[in-house]
Amino acid sequence: MAGREATSPHPEWDPPPRRGWVAPWIEAEFPGLGISWVEVDGRPGRSPEPVRRRLRLLADRFYGAQAIRLRERPIPWAYRVFFRQVGLDPDRSRVPVEQLTLERLQDGAFRSRGLPRDALTIAIVETGVSLHAFDADRFEGTLCIRDSAPGESLAGRPGELASGTLAIADEAGLVGELFGATAEGYAVESASRRIGIVAIQVEGVPQMAVDEALWMAAATVAAG
Repeated sequence: MAGREATSPHPEWDPPPRRGWVAPWIEAEFPGLGISWVEVDGRPGRSPEPVRRRLRLLADRFYGAQAIRLRERPIPWAYRVFFRQVGLDPDRSRVPVEQLTLERLQDGAFRSRGLPRDALTIAIVETGVSLHAFDADRFEGTLCIRDSAPGESLAGRPGELASGTLAIADEAGLVGELFGATAEGYAVESASRRIGIVAIQVEGVPQMAVDEALWMAAATVAAG
């Protein structure tokens, strides 16, 4: 099934985000689950000062009380609900925005970890949407969400995945677990020159928020 292109809320970006597909039996069990992505030219490395300054300003908005109330907001709550549906305890395996906020409280700041990680941090904290970064030059065809087949494993990772593990895949095989490890070769490394920013959408997360998260992260990478 071919991915669909969205109408871009930012006309200067071309092409707009692509929509992947979800295996029908998974879509039936988890309505609202979706995958979208953009690809942007960019090299991993130290973030420029404007990005580091934005991290500092963002950190000033998040204190203990804000972190406690975060899980009550609609988008973080939607991911918490989904985590429980797939057998993850969101108080142990935290949804992305809560994990970043916890790290901010522990470190006293959103520490700069270079691009594209800083771009993801900014977009996730601002929107609550779950994002991943991959080496887009490794993508083959359309991305999808499917379950792992018996005996299937992530390249470069020991052992087989439990049958039925939800994963991101392209037309060649598994790219990574839905909220976990990345297959060998798909991670962004020093030699990467094109970065794929992938959003995982769950029921209760509006498409507008997904698109805004993708554009925010992509613009930050491109500016670097």
